[in-house]
Amino acid sequence: MMKKILPVIAIVVFLGIIFGVWYVKGYNKVVSLNEGVKNAWSQVDTQLKRRYDLIPNLVETVKGYATHEKEVFEKLAEARKGYFSAGTIEDKTKAATQVEGFLSRLLMFQETYPNLKANESFLKLQDTLEGTENRIAVERKRYNDAVKECNTYIKSFYGSFFASRVGVTEAKYFEVAEVEKETPKVKF
Repeated sequence: MMKKILPVIAIVVFLGIIFGVWYVKGYNKVVSLNEGVKNAWSQVDTQLKRRYDLIPNLVETVKGYATHEKEVFEKLAEARKGYFSAGTIEDKTKAATQVEGFLSRLLMFQETYPNLKANESFLKLQDTLEGTENRIAVERKRYNDAVKECNTYIKSFYGSFFASRVGVTEAKYFEVAEVEKETPKVKF
């Protein structure tokens, strides 16, 4: 009788080990993907913060040359405040796209004001801001890649099982607002 039970016990233990390894691996993958999304958003957030730290310097430099463009500066400052007061990723995304529109108008001033174009401080700030915009674009792509990987896995058969265990839900992509998709109009 013992000889018949030992192989059954061995098979049950072996299957239990396989199931345990599979469960731990799937659970850890969902956790890892979810943390990857959070980390990628953190990198976007860091670059957006860098942008917003640069804006006051750029604005002050341009203000000296274009005092009559007060409305742009005020709206840019409001949009910047809106970013910092936003509580969700969606709200921060909305605020970030608003700022981009105002920044493009602000950077067009260099064409309108030749002295501003030649101003070394402005040019350095502009280069730094353009570099930051490029970093933001790269981090947005990385974030969306992480969201895609996570969402794809949690929508799969096995992934949905583990996602429900961990409490991970579908992440939101960083999308450009419809207004931002239009070609900007340059007026002088």
